[in-house]
Amino acid sequence: MATVIELPIETYAGPVDPDWCPGCGDFGVLKAVKMAAGKLGIKPKDLVLVSGIGCSSNLPGFIHAYGVHSLHGRAVAVAQGIKLANHELHVVVTGGDGDGYGIGIGHFIHAMRRNIDITYVVMNNQIYGLTTGQASPTTMKDVRTKSTPRGNAEPPINPIALALVSGATYVARGFSGEPEHLAQLIAGGIAHRGFALIDVFSPCVTYNKVNTYPWFKQRVYKLEEEPGYDPSDVMAALQKSFEWGDRIPIGLFYKDEHPIYEDSEPALRKGPLVRHPLRPERAVFEELIEELM
Repeated sequence: MATVIELPIETYAGPVDPDWCPGCGDFGVLKAVKMAAGKLGIKPKDLVLVSGIGCSSNLPGFIHAYGVHSLHGRAVAVAQGIKLANHELHVVVTGGDGDGYGIGIGHFIHAMRRNIDITYVVMNNQIYGLTTGQASPTTMKDVRTKSTPRGNAEPPINPIALALVSGATYVARGFSGEPEHLAQLIAGGIAHRGFALIDVFSPCVTYNKVNTYPWFKQRVYKLEEEPGYDPSDVMAALQKSFEWGDRIPIGLFYKDEHPIYEDSEPALRKGPLVRHPLRPERAVFEELIEELM
C-alpha cells in the first residue's frame, strides 16, 4: 500500500472567498472537503469538483482544484462523463437537496445503480435557499415556507433510504456543525471504490428557521457510537435510515465492496481515455471498414 502524505488545508485555499450568508452550514462543508482531500494527500491537480445550481453549488469556486459549475440538476451526469474520460481523477460532486433530490434525482439514482466511482456531497438544508425560501424535496411535512404558507403537504424524500435501495456502496450522513467528523466521512467516501453519498445537514440560517444548528445538536448521534451497529448490514442501515425525531443518526450507514462501472468497461483497461490515441489501430480501422462497406 502506498504511503499517504497528508497535505495542509491551505493547499486547497481558493482565490475567491465564499459569499454565503454568515453562519451558513456550507462553510463547514467546504472546510470538511478540504480537510478530507488533505487527509488523503490528494493534490489539487488530481481533484475535480462538479456542481449544479444553488447556494451550495458555488462551492467549486471556493477551493483550489479543478471545478465545473454545470447546469441545474445535471452535476452527477457531468461528473460521470469526467470520471469516464479520466478515471484516475478524484471526482467529487457538491450540491444541494433541491439540485440533487429534485431536478437531478434521475441522474442520482442511475449513477448509484451503475456504482460509478464518484463521491456526492449533498448540502441538505431542507429548503431552497438561492431562490429565497421555497419548500424543497426534503422539507418536512407541515413546515411553512414561502411556497407552502399553510404548511408543506408533501412528505420529504429520504435520501439515505433511496441511496441504499438504489445501489450506492457507501452511504453516510454528516452535520456541518461537526466538520472533523464530516471530514472523516467525506475522506472515506473519496477513498471508497464505488458510488459514495454523503448527505449533510447544512443549516440555512436565513430561510429555514426550523432545522437550525440547535435543532440538530439536540437530536443527532453518531452511528459509530451505537453499540453493535454494523455498517456492512444493509437491512440494519435501511432501518436506521427511517429513524427521525428525537434521535437522528449521523455517520456511516453502509459500506460494501462491489465491482464498479469502470471495471466493466473494456475501453478503460488501457488507461484513461484522455491518454488514448485519437487514431484507431490499423487492424481495428480495417475491421470497421470491412463491416461497413
